Amino acid sequence: MYKRSLLVAVISGLSLLSLLSLLSSVQATTHSPMVENLSQAIRYQTVSHQNLDAIDYDVFLDFHRFLENTYPLVHQHLKKTVIADYSLVYIWEGKDSSIPPVLFDAHYDVVPIEPGTEEDWQHDPFAGVVAEGYLWGRGALDDKASVISTFEAVESLLVDDYEPERTLVFSFGHDEEIGGNDGAANIASYLKKQGYDFEYVVGEGGLVVNGHPLLPGNPVAMIGLAEKNYVTLTLKASGDGGHSSMPVKNNAIVNLSKALTTLHEKPFKARLVKPVADMLKEMGEHIGGINGFMMRNQWLSKPILLSVMGDEKTSQSMVRTTTAVTMVNAGIKENVISQTAEAKVNFRLLPGTSVEQLISDVKALIDDETIEIVAKGWKKGPPIADMTAPGYGHLKTAINKVLPETVVVPGMLTATTDSPHYAPVSDNIYRFHPFTLHMKLVGSIHGTNERISVDSINTALELSKSLIRSSGNPGK
Repeated sequence: MYKRSLLVAVISGLSLLSLLSLLSSVQATTHSPMVENLSQAIRYQTVSHQNLDAIDYDVFLDFHRFLENTYPLVHQHLKKTVIADYSLVYIWEGKDSSIPPVLFDAHYDVVPIEPGTEEDWQHDPFAGVVAEGYLWGRGALDDKASVISTFEAVESLLVDDYEPERTLVFSFGHDEEIGGNDGAANIASYLKKQGYDFEYVVGEGGLVVNGHPLLPGNPVAMIGLAEKNYVTLTLKASGDGGHSSMPVKNNAIVNLSKALTTLHEKPFKARLVKPVADMLKEMGEHIGGINGFMMRNQWLSKPILLSVMGDEKTSQSMVRTTTAVTMVNAGIKENVISQTAEAKVNFRLLPGTSVEQLISDVKALIDDETIEIVAKGWKKGPPIADMTAPGYGHLKTAINKVLPETVVVPGMLTATTDSPHYAPVSDNIYRFHPFTLHMKLVGSIHGTNERISVDSINTALELSKSLIRSSGNPGK
């Protein structure tokens, strides 16, 4: 058909532009089913807004129907349960009920497009355009690539009559981007009530990275053993008010500003926690020279490592609890001295740091009893996963079967995910999703021109199948 169309085009004397258009349309139909399905998934604007009234939940239900129509075998053979109206759980019963089950978690909601940046996108963020070797759009990386690769893998394995030895559970949250308090939290509660105690959970976070600055010649698969806890503190200051023509000494805005400046200019002490120490040691095995020696021999080099990493923008979040002043609110009129001022400060806590300790440290840093500090609900971070447990080995084996040149290392996620919600159902939560990303594209996650390479999409399918097989048949 292709050769005939091309011949007709030439014989008919079509213009070069028409011929190129024909070739482009033919090429566009050659993408793999997973590329086409992920492209279609991106077109569903399953956007999570902080203002819940702004969320169009009808689109979420449309996405459910898309999954049902696209993956009939999954819906025929796995038990599906809808949680909190919009989150999904699928249970694939294993042949041996004595083997503890495994949970694979992902989410299908996405963040909004920042107002005013729409024109900065090279392609419509919700059109699922394939161009220049990439699939473009919101959710291409976070996190519909993982959702679709999981469905594609299960559907493919069912076609091959694969049967897992142990029970596998797949969860897909609908509100991870706004905390997961309705989706993942209720999924975990449901699974707990059903009696599930998972040997391990495979959640969002790690990925395969190309162009890593420490190992530029090798792909690096990062398996997150932990993630930093997300906590926002509200700082409130009060002072004397009045007309701006009569300035006061006890100015609430000034008092708050001093406190915020102190927090900004005095970062917390750098510490080398276990996931990061393990990551450096593993990477050091593949790095020569003084850098590799220092990473392998932390008993000697720890102070130097902390000093170097603590000063670098790209690595400081790996070794300290970070502080970011994000919101300030004060004043009602330009010629009125406000009696109150309020700010929100976001912290990402290193594993092992409690919120109570954070508040105590913040009070000591500010050293101002007139500043009120308020902390509302937060997720409790799960324990650090065990890299010597079977689950880590299953993931490492699965990755290297598909990508034998990849260096697999443990790590720590500096952002936050739905993983903490699953702490009640498993002691070991490993954060890894099966797509590959070059370091230069990391900034596109949640950003403008989010995209994933077509090659990565196709590899993700093979990685997903390998992960499911390795976990589903632990003895093989």
